[in-house]
Amino acid sequence: MRRATTALPMLAVAATLALALPASAQTKDTLVVDLPGDVATMDPHLQWDTDSYSVYRNIFDNLVTRDVAGKIVPQVATAWRYADDTTIVFDLRSDIVFHDGSRLTPEDVAFSVRRIINPAFKSPQLSQFDQIVAAEVTGPAQVTLRTKTPYPALMAQLVKLSIVPKAYVEKLGDQAFNQQVMGSGPFRMRSWQRGVQSNLEADDAHWRGKPSFRTVTFRAVPDIPTRIADLRTGRADITRGLTPDDAEALKSDKALRLLPVPTERIAYMFVNAQAGPTKDKRVRQAIAMAVDRDTIISALQQGYAKPVNIVLTPANFGYLPDIPGWPHDPARARALLKEAGAEGAAIQFLTSPAYDRRLNEAVQQMLGEVGLKVEIVMLDQPTYLRRRQGTPEEAGALSQGRWSCACQDADGVIFPLFRSGSIWSKFSNPEFDAAVDAARVVLDEGKRLAQYRRAFEILRDEVPGIGLFQDYQIYLARKELNWTPTANEAFFVSEMKWQP
Repeated sequence: MRRATTALPMLAVAATLALALPASAQTKDTLVVDLPGDVATMDPHLQWDTDSYSVYRNIFDNLVTRDVAGKIVPQVATAWRYADDTTIVFDLRSDIVFHDGSRLTPEDVAFSVRRIINPAFKSPQLSQFDQIVAAEVTGPAQVTLRTKTPYPALMAQLVKLSIVPKAYVEKLGDQAFNQQVMGSGPFRMRSWQRGVQSNLEADDAHWRGKPSFRTVTFRAVPDIPTRIADLRTGRADITRGLTPDDAEALKSDKALRLLPVPTERIAYMFVNAQAGPTKDKRVRQAIAMAVDRDTIISALQQGYAKPVNIVLTPANFGYLPDIPGWPHDPARARALLKEAGAEGAAIQFLTSPAYDRRLNEAVQQMLGEVGLKVEIVMLDQPTYLRRRQGTPEEAGALSQGRWSCACQDADGVIFPLFRSGSIWSKFSNPEFDAAVDAARVVLDEGKRLAQYRRAFEILRDEVPGIGLFQDYQIYLARKELNWTPTANEAFFVSEMKWQP
C-alpha cells in the first residue's frame, strides 16, 4: 500500500509535466512538417518541385547522393568507374529491399533510367537525363550507362535518380503507382490526402538503419503566418519557405531555431518569349530594365540573398560574374514599350503560394510604373506547374521562379529552362541551343565555360529570363530538432533527430 500511495503523486507530477511540454517533446516518435504547398506527385520520375521531392525522396533510395559537404557519395551504387568517355559502370548493393519485401535489383536501376529517358513518359526531368542512350544490366550487381557523347554533368544529374520497383510499376501502371507509391527508402507511404497531408511510416529494417521517427506527417499549409503559429504552438516541428521579414521577426523566439542556408537555387523571372506582348524582344528588354533588383534585394531579402546578373548562382559550375546585367532604367523601358507599341499592354503574372507574394507585388508595381498592366494570377502549385510547363499560350507572360537542379552545374539550369523543346522553355534560339548542346558534350572545363559565355550573352540580349539573386532557403524548426540544412536542399528526415 505504501508503494502504491507513493507512486500516485509521482504519476500526477509526470502527467502535469507532459501537459506543460510542447507537442514535439511529448511525441518524440512523430515529426510534423508544414510545407508551403501541396505535393504535386509522389512519383519521383515526374515533377521536380520542392514540395513533392521533400516527401518522396524519403520514400526512395537514390543511385547516388550528396553528403552534407556537397560531395557525391554512394547510396544504391557502391562504386562507379568510366570504361571510356561515354560508358560508366556502377556496382550496386545487393542487400536493399523494397517495402513489399522484394529485392532491389540491377533491373530496377536500369528500368528507372529508361523510364525517365522515354519521351513517351513525358518526364519534366527528361532534359536532365536525355544524354543517356542506354541503361543495361551487365552483372548480378552491376549496371552500365552509356551516353550519346561525353557528358561532364552526368554524375551530378544522377544524384536525383530515385530507384523504383520495375515489377510493381509495370503491374500497377504509372497512374496507379503514383497513388500507391512504393520504394526502398527509410520511410514507406501510409496515406496521401491530396491538398491536405501525406503520412509516412518508418521502415525499421531499412539498410541504412532505423530512422529516429516512427511516423512523419507532411501537411500543405500555404499561409506563412499559420505555419509559424503551428511551430510556436507545437502543432508542427519544422517548415520552410519563410520570408526574410519572417526570419528577422523570429530571431528572438527562444522556442524556435532559424536555419537559413544559401543554396544553388536561382531566383529569376521567367519571361515568355513565344506568346503575348512579351513575344516582342523590346518588351522583354523593357521588363528587364523596369525591374529594380537592388531594391528587391535590400527591401525584401534583408541579407538573405546574393545578387546575380545571370540565371545561375556562384554555387554552380558555369557561373560567369562578368556577364553584365540590365541596368535599372525606367525611362528607357518606357521608350522601348512605346517603340514596340506595347504601352498599356495587359500581361498575366502566374504564381502560387510557394512564391513570395511581396516580390510578385513589387514587380507588378515596377512594371506598372513603366506602363504595363500586370495581373497576378494565383494558382495552387500543381495547377501552376501544369500551366508553366504547358503551351506558350497557357504559361502566362511572367512568373517568379526559384530553380534548383540539385546538380550544381549550368547544364541543369539553363538547358531545361531555355533550350528549345524543353517542357519549361518558352524560347527558341538556334545559337543558344548550339552553345548549350556543345557545353554538355565536352569534358574540358575551359571549353565548356567558353560555350556558356556565349549562351549567357544570348540570354542577356533575348531576355527569356532575368536573374535576380542567389536564393536562401529559410527553415524554421522547434529548438529540440537537430538538423543541418544543405545547399542542395535535400530534406532527408532520416538525418533529423530530437536533441537528447
